[in-house]
Amino acid sequence: VGLAAGLDKNGAAIDGFAQLGFGFVEIGTVTPRPQPGNPKPRIFRLPNAEAIINRMGFNNLGVDNLVSRVEAAKYRGILGINIGKNFDTPVERAVDDYLICLDKVYAHASYVTVNVSSPNTPGLRSLQFGDSLKQLLEALSLRQQELTQRHGKRVPLAIKIAPDMTDEETV
Repeated sequence: VGLAAGLDKNGAAIDGFAQLGFGFVEIGTVTPRPQPGNPKPRIFRLPNAEAIINRMGFNNLGVDNLVSRVEAAKYRGILGINIGKNFDTPVERAVDDYLICLDKVYAHASYVTVNVSSPNTPGLRSLQFGDSLKQLLEALSLRQQELTQRHGKRVPLAIKIAPDMTDEETV
């Protein structure tokens, strides 16, 4: 059992979470530049449905801050780093944001999660389908190959997709 991304968006508590005995720790989602996320309130409780709605919006201190915290951490277990695009980056330029983050986190990650599932980032979910997804994956795969050669290790990539996609949409 591991700790999924979202709780430690900036890598501030890697060592503390590692001490809790998780099988892996995933930090992020992190974007190239810092951003505040959505205006508060951004977490809503639905008591009748026994649910919580989260509209955080990738609030984080940016990839450079996260990398410095990863470098300072003592944890040497499985560390996933979840990457995303900035809110104000047009979806047509999203691949640039993902490549910036991948370049910076690759050497420090056991795996990298590419987050294309947030409904709070304009146009992001369109990257889950068709040519947009194909172009993103091709660019990331090519960069992964380059980074594997540069760093002497292959870091797996995972894609985080929306939980409400139909079976047909995931094929």
